Amino acid sequence: MSYKNVSSTYKETRVKTASQGQLIIMLYDGAVKHLNSAIEILESKNDDNKIHDKIEVISKAVLKAEEIITELMVSLDFENGGEIAKNLLSIYSWFNRELMEANIAQDVTRIITVRNMLLELRNTWSEIAGKFAEPAPREAVGLDIAG
Repeated sequence: MSYKNVSSTYKETRVKTASQGQLIIMLYDGAVKHLNSAIEILESKNDDNKIHDKIEVISKAVLKAEEIITELMVSLDFENGGEIAKNLLSIYSWFNRELMEANIAQDVTRIITVRNMLLELRNTWSEIAGKFAEPAPREAVGLDIAG
């Protein structure tokens, strides 16, 4: 079994056994990771002349972050979340608009701003998840002792 398959299996298991709070944190982590990639490339884009290739990679990374933010938007629970859910929807909408415009302009400052705000929200969710940790669901595995 290759490293890629092992890594993929590990990630899949981690997602399947994660609590709701942990899943939200994973989404934030993914968005931040993609934005960090875009930031790194943007900050080094003057290093060589393959600018077109870099713009495509930057764009894909920012778009992936936007997709993750959209996933955070659709996961909001307005019935139980009330005003907090409404505020998060506004923030997430702003993030996606800002990232779309930053992507078009290749504006690293705007991407950094969104990334930093995502990190703040991620850390807040991490604190909440730690305080209200719910046991992760476990799948039944092992021996069939019933016969």
